[in-house]
Amino acid sequence: MSENTGVSEERQLVVFDLNEEAYGVDISAVREIIRMQEITRVPRAPEFIEGVINLRGKVIPVVDLRSRFSMPGTERTDEHRIVVVDVGGQDIGMVVDAVTEVSRIPSSSIEPPSTVITTNDSEYLTGIVKSEEKLIILLDIAKVISDSEQVQLSEVQQLPDSVAA
Repeated sequence: MSENTGVSEERQLVVFDLNEEAYGVDISAVREIIRMQEITRVPRAPEFIEGVINLRGKVIPVVDLRSRFSMPGTERTDEHRIVVVDVGGQDIGMVVDAVTEVSRIPSSSIEPPSTVITTNDSEYLTGIVKSEEKLIILLDIAKVISDSEQVQLSEVQQLPDSVAA
């Protein structure tokens, strides 16, 4: 009796810009969105880690998604944000160019990543949403950071409080 006839399931996404493209992540993975703040570099940290921030007394490792996806760097502006996401039970900050919206989209509008997208980065993608205005590339947050990198991130997170103060 609980058949959903004609009712389309919806997903809520946090949509952000990165190198003039729209990306989305499932809102359930997003802890919070904060303004850019000073990022403390960590000596000998893995290359993909930009540094750490102190967020209400908690050390959060930060990854610059532009560099993660081999995109050209850009000067930081007031629009840049850190999207704090949960990856495997661990909070990680991702630097993005701007957060543009929280959007509800019907699951039926999500298409699998195109065969046109054949880069190494395609493993991070779960699909593409065709909205009226633009295409939104859906990221699989769990795959943006590999299991071995999550271990490295947790080691960075265990730094003494004085490093991230």
